Amino acid sequence: MPNSALANKGHGDTVVDVHKAYIAAGSDMIGTNTFVASDLHLAMAEAGDMSGAELARLAAEHARRAVDESGCDVYVAGSLGPSPGAIEADAGDTDFGIADNLVRDAHLRVAEALASGGVDLFLAETMFSAREAAIAVDVARQFSLPIAVSLTYKFTQDPKSGEVTYKTDWGHAPTDAIDILASGQHTDGVDLLPFVHMLGLNCGAESKREDHSGMAYAIEGTRQTRAALTARGHADMRLVAYPNAGLPKMDRKTQKTYYLQGPDDMAV
Repeated sequence: MPNSALANKGHGDTVVDVHKAYIAAGSDMIGTNTFVASDLHLAMAEAGDMSGAELARLAAEHARRAVDESGCDVYVAGSLGPSPGAIEADAGDTDFGIADNLVRDAHLRVAEALASGGVDLFLAETMFSAREAAIAVDVARQFSLPIAVSLTYKFTQDPKSGEVTYKTDWGHAPTDAIDILASGQHTDGVDLLPFVHMLGLNCGAESKREDHSGMAYAIEGTRQTRAALTARGHADMRLVAYPNAGLPKMDRKTQKTYYLQGPDDMAV
């Protein structure tokens, strides 16, 4: 399957079962299967006439069904994932980057369908660009639902100075992300921070060091985000963090992937 969002159309029961598994494991919130549902991603996957709006509508339906059938009080977050490549706002042009208006339109189509489908909040997640995060928030705020923003950072060591930094692939530290959200750069001067209910990080880009991934990665990002928010008068904003369980490893005998950080490590 060239795009996981296509499962919403042809494998709806499986999507529901995955949601139920997370609920059974204790999740208080599940995310719709729309991480790559935008028309930009579908075009890259050569998904024919399938539309992001239709897949998002189905995704919301599957998530709501999983919650209803579980009988649990679980929130449904409408996932807005990053675009499939650099965007104009970061690249500085449309030769290398995807035009900002196309990015905005793609997020709008998915967000509108998710809101109509009954999600409880929006989750702009795995954002490598704080500028795209700002565009996604500007789109999502139209629907009067809570908004969570989660960026993906990584530790990078300067080969000359040895300094270790904590930034996104586009060079945005947590302080930069907050500044960009507040700048009004993509909103005709409107500060977006009052529309953000939760801010933080997820996933964790590649790293060769175990102490730079998983919970260690999340703790450092949470610390920096909290400090930056406090410095800007937003100490009461809720934080969000959902890292990977460390670095993925491959079992040569079984050819299965496993992670070094188990439930106990994540709980600590």
